[in-house]
Amino acid sequence: MKKLITVILVVGLLAGMTTFALARGTAKEAKGMLDKAVAYLKANGKDKAFPVFNDQKGQFVKEDLYIYVLDLNGVVVSHGANAKLIGQPLIDLKDTDGKKFIKAIVDDAKAKGKGTMDYKWTNPTSKKVEQKSLFFEKVGDLIVACGYYK
Repeated sequence: MKKLITVILVVGLLAGMTTFALARGTAKEAKGMLDKAVAYLKANGKDKAFPVFNDQKGQFVKEDLYIYVLDLNGVVVSHGANAKLIGQPLIDLKDTDGKKFIKAIVDDAKAKGKGTMDYKWTNPTSKKVEQKSLFFEKVGDLIVACGYYK
């Protein structure tokens, strides 16, 4: 029941986000933002980086791109689009096809250190299920990610 409530909460919060309605970021821009965020985190540590990542008007939020950070248990520790997700365990969150994509990100980050993930998600702007991809990289005991709609 707790997992169902978490999923409903996350879907509702994401569906309600309309601040990124004007333009779409590209794969190249998402990868560039991830690389910049990883460098920032390594240079400044999480205490300084997280408030910067969480700033919806800051350098790590552009169009529909934003940085979010998970711990190795799939708990959101920083989120540039929705601060209400911080502290939420999303390890069992499924996409619209039933894929546990957060678990897959965590598993891949632990095994490979970085990578990409494809999944289907309801775009909060179009309200349609769309293909989404993200880039992620493990930094210590954290996973930094940036996704984009294809």
